[in-house]
Amino acid sequence: MADERADDRIYHVVLNDEEQYSIWPADRDIPAGWRAAGTTGSREECLARIGEVWTDMRPLSLRRRMEQASA
Repeated sequence: MADERADDRIYHVVLNDEEQYSIWPADRDIPAGWRAAGTTGSREECLARIGEVWTDMRPLSLRRRMEQASA
């Protein structure tokens, strides 16, 4: 069962080369292959930001292949 305690940690929104988003604890080094995407805050704030900007869940490489196929 999920931990139901309040999560008061600070997170970064992170982005990989395939333009996929995630959150990462701000007190830990961002893992290789990911970079900060400009938003830092509570878990809820970061997830809300991801919900605003990540409107196409397909990886970048798939979007490019589909665009080439339709051209």
